[in-house]
Amino acid sequence: MNTIPTIFNETIIPYTAVGGKEKIASSGISAVVLNRSGQYQNRTIFSELEKIGFDNIISVESCAPHYDIEDLSGRFPFVRFILPEKELNLGEQINLAVSDIDTPLFYVFHSDMKIIAGGTAKRMAERLNVNSDEKDNFESGFKSLCTVPIIMNSNYEVLPTIVVPMTHRRKMNPVFLEPQNEDDLSLYPFDGAGIYDRQRFINMGGFDTTLITPFWQLMDFGFRANLWGEKISLSVKLKLSYNGDLPAEKFTVDDSYKRFYMKNLAPVFRNDYAHLPFFGFLSYLFNSADDPFSSWEEFKECRKWVAKNKFRWKRDARDVTNQWDSAPEKTRLN
Repeated sequence: MNTIPTIFNETIIPYTAVGGKEKIASSGISAVVLNRSGQYQNRTIFSELEKIGFDNIISVESCAPHYDIEDLSGRFPFVRFILPEKELNLGEQINLAVSDIDTPLFYVFHSDMKIIAGGTAKRMAERLNVNSDEKDNFESGFKSLCTVPIIMNSNYEVLPTIVVPMTHRRKMNPVFLEPQNEDDLSLYPFDGAGIYDRQRFINMGGFDTTLITPFWQLMDFGFRANLWGEKISLSVKLKLSYNGDLPAEKFTVDDSYKRFYMKNLAPVFRNDYAHLPFFGFLSYLFNSADDPFSSWEEFKECRKWVAKNKFRWKRDARDVTNQWDSAPEKTRLN
């Protein structure tokens, strides 16, 4: 059983870094490129990011890239290539990249995506700044923990990437809407793509990498953010497109789901704190395929984590799902 992290990057991931770390601009945003395929089909991506004016460009590679990193670094000396010693899941990649940058914002997207709208990096940061009249209402200078873009396919058709939690027969499932209006709320950033407030991301603990499945990592991150009073919202001025096929979401109910459930759906919020009551164990045991001993150990681990963070709760899971009740008819992503 993996211990739930209580601080950001509690587990150190060994890696090698090649290339530049010097700032090449002063926009306040770093670009974090997650190399999904192990190779760059379009190497002009780095030149394009340099022109946009990101302070730093971080490329998170696979542990066995299909090209010469030294050669690529020589061609793009302003890019810092991170090579982990093992294959990383989505949350591990993003957490690792964040530990290597120091700008207030960072823009995450994949190597099979391209930025097609948003302006310069400096302009992106300016749009996300809180107005001077609103600063007292926000802990940092930005309104959202994460601002998500409109995402299109390779034919520039808008994809339904606004994630909405819906409860049916006591089970919570995501449905997907096409983005419509500025500041529309999303449960989590689809495919992990978006501009994050670095300090708030760290304060949140980043992604829980003990959840192996990327889908449940995203669900956990988004639900935890909403439970703790943060928001993830849309900017219609930010746009990304996929170069190829849309990656499939995997909704498999597995061990990652069990931990997600105990961390996010099972805790009870009262007054100003949350707790995971002992009677929740019986429901967990009944719905779990684990033996009683393993189930009890997992329940204790989650209860310990909830107790440590109990005053960070601002509402419960029902309140989170209720905020989308007035949303228009839902369109599922096939």
